[in-house]
Amino acid sequence: MSAVAVPEVEVEVEVAVELPRMGLANTDGATSVSAETLQFVPNIRSGSFADIGPRRYMEDEHIRIDDLSAHLGSLLVCPLPSAFYGVFDGHGGPDAAAYMKRHAMRFLFEDREFPQALQVDDIYLQSVEECIRSAFLQADLALADNLDISRSSGTTALAALVFGRQLLVANTGDCRAVLCRRGIAMEMSRDHRANYAEECERVAASGGYIEDGYLNGVLSVTRALGDWDMKVPDCSTSPLIAEPEFQQATLSEDDEFLIMGCDGIWDVMTSQHAVSVVRRGLRQHDDPERCARELVMEAELQGPVGGGPMQPEELAGD
Repeated sequence: MSAVAVPEVEVEVEVAVELPRMGLANTDGATSVSAETLQFVPNIRSGSFADIGPRRYMEDEHIRIDDLSAHLGSLLVCPLPSAFYGVFDGHGGPDAAAYMKRHAMRFLFEDREFPQALQVDDIYLQSVEECIRSAFLQADLALADNLDISRSSGTTALAALVFGRQLLVANTGDCRAVLCRRGIAMEMSRDHRANYAEECERVAASGGYIEDGYLNGVLSVTRALGDWDMKVPDCSTSPLIAEPEFQQATLSEDDEFLIMGCDGIWDVMTSQHAVSVVRRGLRQHDDPERCARELVMEAELQGPVGGGPMQPEELAGD
């Protein structure tokens, strides 16, 4: 992973950003103008930037794999190109997010039979969703069983996979994935927070409540991995759950790039603002790594915000 961490820079956000760059792959040098997209092949490259901001320690982690098939070798037979990206925004300490960074690939691709196929169809995508859902829930249980991780430590989880022309995004928490389509921001995830009406209804139905924007007056997200001090073991009606939500998109030459970032970005700028910043950078220098850093710097200019779902006692400082 070629993430860049610069703790000494006093950036007012804590964020990890992924920028898979998607475009029409060069074949014979000709440019197709056909309305058909059958011959479209995403050309994927990425850049990332992570910074601690004003926090005492980094709680964000991310994974960046531009060629998933080559990374996994014989473990995976899948449509090409293939890629995997993950952003984990920890809270209650860095342990849960760090654990997910170390073990996400095992939960997804090694501990279970990940669907194998050379072509994408609805059955394949449904099987992939079920596999990812199972991996998220297994990871959540593993955090409960790990005695080295505090039961008050948790993390959001945002994952994006590309198989051929299909983009699949799974989200638990308030990290966000945004696809740029002809310059327009297309949100590929929904923030699991108190301002998400359907989440508020689910929380209330499961016996929880929202107080001052916090789940049960404690946590700013309504879904997370870990946080077992707030969950009821073997109970399907816990207000705080690890169940991911999914969105899919069929990529075409209209799709330019995908941004994945934690709330340090989205607390201070809209999805469209972020897309405009990155799009301008790609047109100026065509460097996704530099674009990721520029997006964090832009977030700093918009206002001082620390990253991560904070608990009320964290707001008071030391």
